[in-house]
Amino acid sequence: MRPAETSEANYKDMMRHLICIYALVAALLCLPAQARQLTLSGLDTARFITTVDGKPTALYVLTNSQGAEACVTNYGARLVSLMEPNWNGRMEDVVLGYDNIADYVSRGQNFGATVGRYIGRIKGPAFTLDGVTHHLQDSGKGSISHGGKPGFANRVWSVMSHDAQSITLQYVSPDGENGFPGELTVTLTYALREDNALCIDFRATTTRPTVLNLSNHSFFNISGNPEHDILGESLWVDSRKIARYDARKNVDGTLMKVAGTPFDFRKLRPIGARIDEPDSQLKVTGGYDHCFVLRHAGNINKPAVMLFDAVSGRMLTVYTTEPAVQVYTANGLKGTETGKGGIRYARRTAVCLETMHLPDSPNHPDFPSTVLRPGQTFHSATVFRFTTVPPLLNKRH
Repeated sequence: MRPAETSEANYKDMMRHLICIYALVAALLCLPAQARQLTLSGLDTARFITTVDGKPTALYVLTNSQGAEACVTNYGARLVSLMEPNWNGRMEDVVLGYDNIADYVSRGQNFGATVGRYIGRIKGPAFTLDGVTHHLQDSGKGSISHGGKPGFANRVWSVMSHDAQSITLQYVSPDGENGFPGELTVTLTYALREDNALCIDFRATTTRPTVLNLSNHSFFNISGNPEHDILGESLWVDSRKIARYDARKNVDGTLMKVAGTPFDFRKLRPIGARIDEPDSQLKVTGGYDHCFVLRHAGNINKPAVMLFDAVSGRMLTVYTTEPAVQVYTANGLKGTETGKGGIRYARRTAVCLETMHLPDSPNHPDFPSTVLRPGQTFHSATVFRFTTVPPLLNKRH
């Protein structure tokens, strides 16, 4: 074969290979969702399969017979998506998040994360327990926030069990992690019930006296459309008092009555009704980001919070064993975070309902205790229950 013929033959072989590659890619793109292992919420499970710090990560799917779905990743023990029905049964995702592990690792947001060892701030940053002062990792602002960095949200949790409707994960926090004493073993179970409620159950033990305050940090937009803000969603909180901040957003140890203030949600009212009023506490945080002390602390049989969206007809009712809930209206989102579905999350397009103990409790003996000792088992349970009512035919805002 002459050189020109060889060159032509190689070119034809190369073109045949390219055509085969293009055909394969096209075929993959045309595969149905089931074959591509897409979840109901549109997540590609393959984008969650990787390793972080040498440990494998994945996406785990929970479903019930009603068609609801919860997706959880063991990176940060995070709730990634939650599909819940609207008033006419259409399933929509009601939490913010990313569609791949890489963004969770690199972007630093707490979307759906398990936060620990201590959600909220501890001032100092230090606390004294049994006569011993423990100095914690300093954020640079004279406090430690959300347990420091890396926190539980940045750790790969071990999957202990997984079935169709539940997953149990575990993380062992070493003695001295970010300054906290004791080796802490935390077990977390997510369970999707038949009534479409998502249950979150924490248990923990320690080898030394320590403090802890665990919570899930999901960003809810129960309209099912995160391009809409949450100012028109209505909120009720079973609380008469909030923990007051100083000018640096550290709790000052006093509890402020909500009566006559923008923090009075004892009757269901729109989140946006008073959020921008010239209130000194709102100025500290640029909106709601405050810890509400619950009237029926520890009673999981009584509702702690209700959130209602009139257009979708969804009602989220929160039950918890915790004594407080942090209400955060995503004031820090700036439209720079691109989440699931390529949607940019703008300011106040979500609300967090973080069931917890009060911030800086280790330094305020009159606050409910966060101390855990060897031989004790910490337990915290929260239920996010979704129901629907026919839509109210009023404008969103």
